[in-house]
Formats: sequence, C-alpha cells, structure tokens
Amino acid sequence: MALLNETPQANRVRIAFFGLRNAGKSTLVNAFTGQDVAIVSDTPGTTTDPVSKAMEILPLGPCLVTDTAGLDDEGELGGLRVKKTLGVLEITDIAIWVETPHDADRADLRELFLGECRRRNVVALDYRRGDSVDELKSKIAAIKLADVVPGLLDGLVEKGDRVVCVCPIDESAPKGRIILPQVQLIRDCLDRHATSVVCQPSELEEELKAESAKSKVGSGAMRRKTLVVTDSQAFGEVRRAAEGRDVRLTSFSILFARQKGDLAEFLKGVAAVKNLKDGDTVLIAEGCTHHRQCNDIGAVKIPKALAKLSGGKKLNFVFSSGTGFSLESQSSQRFAPSTKHQAPTINLVVHCGGCMLTRREVLRRIDCAKEAGVPIVNYGILLAAANGLSDVSEIGIVSTST
Repeated sequence: MALLNETPQANRVRIAFFGLRNAGKSTLVNAFTGQDVAIVSDTPGTTTDPVSKAMEILPLGPCLVTDTAGLDDEGELGGLRVKKTLGVLEITDIAIWVETPHDADRADLRELFLGECRRRNVVALDYRRGDSVDELKSKIAAIKLADVVPGLLDGLVEKGDRVVCVCPIDESAPKGRIILPQVQLIRDCLDRHATSVVCQPSELEEELKAESAKSKVGSGAMRRKTLVVTDSQAFGEVRRAAEGRDVRLTSFSILFARQKGDLAEFLKGVAAVKNLKDGDTVLIAEGCTHHRQCNDIGAVKIPKALAKLSGGKKLNFVFSSGTGFSLESQSSQRFAPSTKHQAPTINLVVHCGGCMLTRREVLRRIDCAKEAGVPIVNYGILLAAANGLSDVSEIGIVSTST
C-alpha cells in the first residue's frame, strides 16, 4: 500500500553522487539517506551499478538519490561501468562530486565531469570526505531548479470543464488497476476542479450523447467544454464515436509529449515518415519496461501505423526500453576511451509518451535525435496521423466538431 502513495520517480528531483573509486560515495549516500542503501567496502570498484533510494528533502520535495560507480574505472568492464554512470548524469538534476584529498591527482577527471554538467545544465556541488552531511543537505534543499514542469492540462481545461478519459481494458491492461498516465490525468482534473469521467471506447458514444442531452436542457451560458483523452491505441474507434460532436480530442501520449517534450519537433517527425525508404531502420523507444503482449503497441501497432503512413515501405525495427536509449551521448568515450561504442544507423525514432521519464530525460532524448539528424515522433502523434487526424496542432488537440 505504501507504494501507491509514493510520488512517481518521473516526478522526483534526481540527485546523484559521482567521483573516483573509493572516494566515499557509497558511505555518503548511506549517511545522506539514513539507510544502508549501498554496499560499503575499501575494495575499489565495489559499486558496479547505480543504486537508488527515494526520499523527501524539504523544501525541495520528493527526490531520488543515486550512488554510482567511479569514473576512473579501468578496462573493458570498467568502461561499461563508466558508461552506466554517465547514463545517470543524463537524467540528473543535482550532481554531487565526492572526493578525498588524494583525488587531487586526478583533477582532470573532475574538470571533465564539471564540463559535462555545464553542458547539460546540471547543478553541481562539491563534497570532500569529512564535510558535514547536514550542511550538504541544506545546500541541496536551498537549490531552486529552473526547469518547472507544466501541468498536463495547462491551457486546455478550466474549472467546471469535463474530461472524458477513454481507457481500453484489453490484454495489455494491468490487472486490477489503471496505468500511471490515466491516474495522473484524473488527479490533474481534480486539482483544476474539472469533472473527469472514465469509460472504455465502446461506451464513449453513449457517454457523449448523454452529455449532449444534458447541455441542451441546461443554460447555454453554463455549458461545459468537453475534452476527450484516449489511449493512443484506440484513436480510430474514439474518433468515430466523437465525429461531428462539439468536443476536443487528444491522447494521453500527446498530453505527456506536450508536458515533457517538444511537440513542434514531434510534428516534424511525423511529417518525415513519408520520406522513409525500403530498408530504413526505425527505433521504437519506450521509457518503461514491460512484457510485450500479442497486440503490443510498440511491437505491433506502431509498425502498422508506419506502414500505412509510409506507403507500405519495408522497414527494419529496433527497440529500446527503460534507460537503454540507443542514441545516447558519446561522453563515456572521454572518460573511458577503451569503451567500444557504435550507435546503430537510425532513420526515425518513435518514442512513447514518457510518463515514466523526467522532463529532462525526454528533452535529452529529443536533443540526441536532433544532434544525430534523426527525426523523432511521439506514439500519440503518429497514431493520430495514422487515423486521419492530420491536423494535430501545437497544443496536441484535434477538434472533432463539424
């Protein structure tokens, strides 16, 4: 039950501890969190993978604290550890460089690290072994991060409006609950004092008819605006049910893309689908990890949509999930030149809504695609276009009234 009350990791401030091997990062993380989160040993390279712990730091709010492997790790295996550590930096909001007096011999790595922080607009603080942990907490608590994440429904829904959430319950739906994007949208409606209604696609038409009948009976001045938000997989059925009615239509995926990403860049990406050629490779990227079902959105429905929009081109598909985004930064080469890294040749990236990712991480992935010259589009926008909703605007809303 406690997990149901926790802030999602995607909404937490990411604080990570970096430094050389045996700098005392794990000891500091344990003292910082007040728990034995990380294994502590005098053996260099004890921490091999990032270890995280959720906690609250007031007034900063909910945070995720992460311990990392040393950036001076060596050899082929050490290079892989460094690569994972640099992957943590990609999603970090506040970075703590931990050092001992003996680490001055590798001041070059510290400067290189600070340069990577500046390049990513990551706040960086120094901690020397023996400094006060409470003072470090106070410094962190006082930080005001510039990146404010907008609300899901900012500018779209006002007090008294009505939001119909269309949530298919099919083979891919989790047992006994609804998924995080649906939960977060309903909470956003409550915060705005808007009415939220939840139904399945087959029930939408009757729900809209009932609301229309109520509106005709009531005063025109009191008429509520209706926004229909659907799971992207049901765009076609939902569009048909909403056709000709005075409602606005969007998807959970588009709303999250609008909140965390760059809709203008995603719209360029969907326009680029028609330029795909036979044999091109498409990366389908998801921010979470899950067991793929027989009619999975990423493995089945997205390829079908691409076939429709590209005119039946024969495409190759590669997949990534969780933190394993394939167009990652080459920063690890500067810390561990022996690390072999060759990014695949990608012609298009199709990304999920990113509900499990922070805004920083989604924007980083968009920037990686832009730097590589690869168009990137969001699930919701691609599926909207495949269902004939080609007039998706910059705020991710399609009008269905005639």
